[in-house]
Amino acid sequence: MLNNLLEGFGAFFAKTGVAEIFGGFFAENGYKTLIMLAIACVLLYLATVKKYEPLLLLPIAFGMLLANLPLGEVMHPEYFIDPAYLIDGHDLDMNLIFHKGGLLDLLYLGVKLGIYPPLIFLGIGCMTDFGPLISNPKSILLGAAAQLGVFITFIGAILLGVFGIGGFGADGTAETIFKEAASIGIIGGADGPTAIYVTKTLAPGLLSAIAIAAYSYMALIPVIQPPIMKALTTKQERQIVMEQLRPVTQKEKILFPIIVTLVVVLIVPDAAPLVGMLMLGNLIKESGVADRLCKTAQNELMNIVTIFLGVTVGATAKAETFLTAKTILIIVLGLVAFSVSTAGGLIFGKIMCKVTGGKVNPLIGSAGVSAVPMAARMSQKVGQEENPANFLLMHAMGPNVAGVIGSAVAAGVFLALFA
Repeated sequence: MLNNLLEGFGAFFAKTGVAEIFGGFFAENGYKTLIMLAIACVLLYLATVKKYEPLLLLPIAFGMLLANLPLGEVMHPEYFIDPAYLIDGHDLDMNLIFHKGGLLDLLYLGVKLGIYPPLIFLGIGCMTDFGPLISNPKSILLGAAAQLGVFITFIGAILLGVFGIGGFGADGTAETIFKEAASIGIIGGADGPTAIYVTKTLAPGLLSAIAIAAYSYMALIPVIQPPIMKALTTKQERQIVMEQLRPVTQKEKILFPIIVTLVVVLIVPDAAPLVGMLMLGNLIKESGVADRLCKTAQNELMNIVTIFLGVTVGATAKAETFLTAKTILIIVLGLVAFSVSTAGGLIFGKIMCKVTGGKVNPLIGSAGVSAVPMAARMSQKVGQEENPANFLLMHAMGPNVAGVIGSAVAAGVFLALFA
């Protein structure tokens, strides 16, 4: 009887995830699985204890944890990227996903089909005040300048692919190199949904690394931006007090999203899903006739989509695809992209300061990255450290929201060229 009991226990243990991990510890991906579980726990710590971008980092980290627990079968990233599981090598096998996919496979369809990021933009639009941008249209130039890191990193990643460094363009084709470079470059926009939207189309195999890099750098704005801001501006420039912005009428606020949609979508049609949803959300807010829709988009819809987006993107970070030299290089390139974008906004801010005779504080240029409103708050914080009477927040919100539009346009350009 004891032998039967031991045999039964042995059979049960053999079917557990513990046996799966340690049974393959020195073969396949056992040790990598342990590393991924450790990384997930570190990210959970940063989200819950350090409060680094917790609304997204928490579900991303838990999705990573779930996907790397052996035998859970909640997510199969290969169903979406491996040609062996695709119809004709590129179309999703929906029958396979519906019948053999796990919970997160089904939820991931919202990412793969491009549903979640535009819905996030809808909610952002409902929470965004374009008044500072309308009041000071010149600030849109700062938002454009802050996309510099996107294109500099794009070119750098192409060069790495051409020389075969870091595993970019592994199949050796120019098409793959350009697609992966565009996906990496978009991290410089500091806009997680945009990075996900571009990557899920151009380089889905890099999605987890790029999403984690994008959201990590958004969370680390208080660490990354201030040294760059202080290095590229003088104490005198940081002390500049800007004139109060003119009031913006409701008519202007209603016309703005309509005009932006017409102009941007006519020029860059591929930006329509992101820019269109952003402007629809803002129009719902500013019209004042659809408060229920505005509150739903700001709260319930935004929260639900954020959970689905975060947990499914995190679940794509499986050990065998995430723990590579390419992932490390993506994270490094992402830091370069974000830093150069910050520098681009600051340099253009210095130019505007000279042209206007010292009426523009260059610090607002760093808010040209689209991390709303963290980047604008950082401009305010650094400016007030130099001059307690300095209030830059509303001035910085202009380039900040311009950066959201700019990153969406950059995404549309990449999709138009390479999708």
